[in-house]
Amino acid sequence: MTQTIDQPKHEQTTTEQPTTASPTSEPMTEANVSRPLEPQPRAIIIGASSGIGAALVHELAHKGYRVAALARREAELNRLCEAVNAALGSKRIYAYPHDVTDYETIPALFEQVTYELGGLDLVIYVAGVQPAVTLGEYNFEKDADMIRVNLLGAMAWLNEAAMRFERAGAGHIVGISSIAGDRGRSGAPGYNTSKAGFNTYLEALRNRLSRHGVTVTTIKPGFVDTVLLKNAPKTFWVISPETAAQQIHRAIRRKRQVAYVPARWRLVSLVINLIPSFIFRRMSI
Repeated sequence: MTQTIDQPKHEQTTTEQPTTASPTSEPMTEANVSRPLEPQPRAIIIGASSGIGAALVHELAHKGYRVAALARREAELNRLCEAVNAALGSKRIYAYPHDVTDYETIPALFEQVTYELGGLDLVIYVAGVQPAVTLGEYNFEKDADMIRVNLLGAMAWLNEAAMRFERAGAGHIVGISSIAGDRGRSGAPGYNTSKAGFNTYLEALRNRLSRHGVTVTTIKPGFVDTVLLKNAPKTFWVISPETAAQQIHRAIRRKRQVAYVPARWRLVSLVINLIPSFIFRRMSI
């Protein structure tokens, strides 16, 4: 289980509850925690309304976490939180509607969420987009949208987590990237770039924060049965979001630096990275 980080005293006594955003559920209190004597780690999941994000909400909730679930699609987010809380028989998941490209609102929202959680132990950035791009298409708006969501949104959120965890001397940051970021493929230059940039950013955070007791994990899924899969030209070894979430949680518990999901994609990545560029550019992958 992730180490629990107490809310710093100065934040408990001086931080006012921000008014920039409000959760769709009541704040957490001891009265609505089912097992108050057991340690309950606290997590934020950004991009939680569907796919891997929604599966991680289920996974962490059933492992005893209190979770702030953030997503742009408010109706789907509310249905998810209500369903999980009903299944648990207690209120443990809290919905915060949010668009990750609203960068200016993130610092205040981060403070609000951590205040209402009573602290923070784990942050997972799952939000991502992958619009359909044809082989001969060069669409800047699509590319820019992928950079804004997949990379800049992640940096805006995880910078906040990094500052807090560095001060606390503990904490865990997880970024859901993709095997697509391991090499530039002809079919998806913008998406590959967004994930490659995310991989490098997470590695840099890991190198900076490890000396402060903070863990940073890069998750590189292969094909997962989510809405993003419809734009993939070829698929194989497809797994469910639930299977992905279980394996991601295992990597979190083991404090892995980099984890491929499933693990066999590590071998695929190794082979792909060994292919010389003059051969790779002729391949339709």
